[in-house]
Amino acid sequence: MALTVNGLDELKALAGADLGTSSWLEITQDRVDLFADATDDHQWIHTDPERAAAGPFGAPIAHGYLTLSLFIPFFTELLEVEGVATKINYGLDKVRFPAPVTVGSRVRLSARLAEVEEVPGGLQITVDGTVEIDGAPKPAAVLRSVSRFYA
Repeated sequence: MALTVNGLDELKALAGADLGTSSWLEITQDRVDLFADATDDHQWIHTDPERAAAGPFGAPIAHGYLTLSLFIPFFTELLEVEGVATKINYGLDKVRFPAPVTVGSRVRLSARLAEVEEVPGGLQITVDGTVEIDGAPKPAAVLRSVSRFYA
């Protein structure tokens, strides 16, 4: 269940807070195929289970950008900001994909609100996030996300 804050002052007070972890999500072949269709990236390592089984990871893997795109739904499980007029995904400072996510794996987000700074009309937050793979020694993604919230 998401931590809910109301307004910019409550959000600002969370600077440095550990936001916890989201629920687990299984990465299915259907999800990978839908992402491939949406992005026109049909590389066999993602979309051909038989060929991918003989490939370097022993199974098809999720696109790195599919894994990254899950940040938003995972993040909204962790923090809900109410009492603001607009929420903007402002970008990313850093993204790495240390380990592949094979189809059938479960992933989740752990996050920390690293920085909160004032910008004209609102706040900018920087979140350090790690997309974990259930039972894996390395994460699927390590990222620094930047969002803005306006009054």
